[in-house]
Amino acid sequence: MAEEWIYGIHAVSAALDVQEADTLWVVRERQNDRRLTPLIAEASRQGLPVHVETAEYLARKCLSEHHQGVLARALPRSEPDALALLEKTQGKAFFLALDGIVDPHNLGACLRSAEAAGVTAVILPRDNACPVNATVRKAAAGAASWLPVCMVTNLARTLDQMKDRGCWVVGLAGDGENTLYGTDLRGPLILALGSEQKGLRRLVREKCDFLVRIPMAGRIESLNVSVAAGVALFEAQRQRLSLSVAGE
Repeated sequence: MAEEWIYGIHAVSAALDVQEADTLWVVRERQNDRRLTPLIAEASRQGLPVHVETAEYLARKCLSEHHQGVLARALPRSEPDALALLEKTQGKAFFLALDGIVDPHNLGACLRSAEAAGVTAVILPRDNACPVNATVRKAAAGAASWLPVCMVTNLARTLDQMKDRGCWVVGLAGDGENTLYGTDLRGPLILALGSEQKGLRRLVREKCDFLVRIPMAGRIESLNVSVAAGVALFEAQRQRLSLSVAGE
């Protein structure tokens, strides 16, 4: 199994927080940096080896110069199961399904917004999509460690199974008949977004109970997928918080 790297201050901090790292490397010139000393202290508290190396050594190891002076090696992780997580939500399911996102920075930004919006988990297809790699973790600023990410072989079939268990699937599409703001997002929910170029694939579109669009007031016809995900996630969160307040 290939080694998995985690780099960047926020990503490494989150990995240490959930104890999914087994070794830490820091750049020699930054080992007394006030942003890195808490990471070194936490790694030492957990009994992890801490190595002091050059910036070039870290860059060669993780294939990136954007490591911010710190690098961790990830422990193997068990993959969470979307259906098992759904069973635990007690009718408050809130999932984000991403269909074929290939850009790691977009995927990382989607994970960051999803974690901030309080989603139950993110569902990703195993093939023809970007994996949760070191670049994604860096862009997600820790969210990839805190947020369950469910990898599935067949996204359309998984959506079907979750619909059978009470979830509604709302897909974002520029040609959606309804607007995002005019759609009820308060029940057990899966928000589905497609790839940067092609949008939702046909089979996934067919599983959506509703296709909705984000109203555009300017001349731009579409948004970056990570921006669209943030808009949709926080509209769903707004509606769901309003429901919770009304029920108190």
